[in-house]
Amino acid sequence: MLCAISGEAPQVPVASRKSGNVFEKRLIEAYIGQNGKDPVTDEELSTDDLVELQTAKIVRPRPPTLTSIPSLLYVFQNEWDALALETYALRQQLTQTRQELSTALYQNDAAIRVIARLSRERDEAREALSRVSAHGISRTNGDPMQVDTLGLSSSLIAKVEATQEKLSRTRRKRPILDGWVSSDALNTFAPVDKSESLSAAATSFALDTQSDSVLIGGRDNTVGVYSVREKTIVQEMNAGPGTVTDVMWVGNRAVASTTTGNVKIFENGLEVASLSGHAGEVTAIALHPSGDILASTGVDKSYIFYDLTSNKMATQVFTDAELTTAAFHPDGHLFAAGGIDAQIKVYDVKNATNAANLKSTGPIRAISFSENGTWLASAAKDSTSVSIWDLRKAAVVHALDIASPISALCWDYTGQFLAIAGPSGLTVQHYSKSTKEWSEPLKNAVPSVAVKWGSGGNAIFCLDSEGSITTLASR
Repeated sequence: MLCAISGEAPQVPVASRKSGNVFEKRLIEAYIGQNGKDPVTDEELSTDDLVELQTAKIVRPRPPTLTSIPSLLYVFQNEWDALALETYALRQQLTQTRQELSTALYQNDAAIRVIARLSRERDEAREALSRVSAHGISRTNGDPMQVDTLGLSSSLIAKVEATQEKLSRTRRKRPILDGWVSSDALNTFAPVDKSESLSAAATSFALDTQSDSVLIGGRDNTVGVYSVREKTIVQEMNAGPGTVTDVMWVGNRAVASTTTGNVKIFENGLEVASLSGHAGEVTAIALHPSGDILASTGVDKSYIFYDLTSNKMATQVFTDAELTTAAFHPDGHLFAAGGIDAQIKVYDVKNATNAANLKSTGPIRAISFSENGTWLASAAKDSTSVSIWDLRKAAVVHALDIASPISALCWDYTGQFLAIAGPSGLTVQHYSKSTKEWSEPLKNAVPSVAVKWGSGGNAIFCLDSEGSITTLASR
């Protein structure tokens, strides 16, 4: 008879009533004390289930001491017994761990397959949404679908036409305002003031030149009003869930877009309207020159016009790509939206007809219409150059290389100065109508994510990623 644990002849043999296996009594009692199971069959086992087997009586010698070979052998025997028990337990644990690992790997593989399937279904649903009309009928030619939810009202169309007629008639004859900044004055511009951090991870700001109030939004749900004169935040507004993606002044009302697809309108610090319609993040907002139409673009491949007289959605138009930027033509008859497909899509405001598609070199990061009415400046993501488009030719007529990444663009009111902001600094490009040449009157290492012109062009305001506003002006 051999012990099922040690594999040796037991000195005090016992047998299990359940499995019939033979064990050394001291070994099996020690195992039961630790695990309460049969080491072979893994069944519940107690010392009451053990039956001592009768064998010939052996006279045990007197207790050995460690000064003799028999005593050393006895110690080695005890160590061997402990080692045998430990080895047996480790083998069982190894087997169990292998089984658990196999189960975990199977579950992980199944989870990856489910995630891949859901991601594919999500993309297919988004694609289907962009090709579905308001009546649920998809186009058969596969062209990008335009969905006109309500259509511009006759009153809004009349405002668009009246605004275009008024502004286009006087644009080319409009003289440069007295006291407007000159190229020589820009050469003397330098930082004259820098605020403390106003908003964590700021992304956008808007300037009210009449009150010198700055509207600032960052990657949280708070919109702040910063007073340039008082150099402090004078008001804060909560835009609700999500983070703020863009802000704008509409008269004395503050407008903010969020990642939840909402556009919030505030007056005197109180929310007066919440406009929704996008199935996802709102990426940019723009104001029509009439002041009565607000536009928003979103990752759901659509742009929306809102009627600010009633604070309701006027129309929604779907395109074939996620939109990242928005801008109205200075005359108000065209609307431009940049997309991640490297195209600037230009639409007729009144009927949403696609007037032109301007192909850039990468996803569109920033666009800005010139006040001359014929040029559009654009910058692609990770690009170091600005493309100047002639809208009459739908082609690039000039490229401005500033040798650093670009975050934002802003033409001045006269259409002769273009401010270009980026993480490496700010530059201003000047186009001379008399010589028809470009120059760079200002270059400053002020890191910026957004830029705006101050009153009369006599100051430039830059927002950095830390939420601080730097003012550049003549010292």
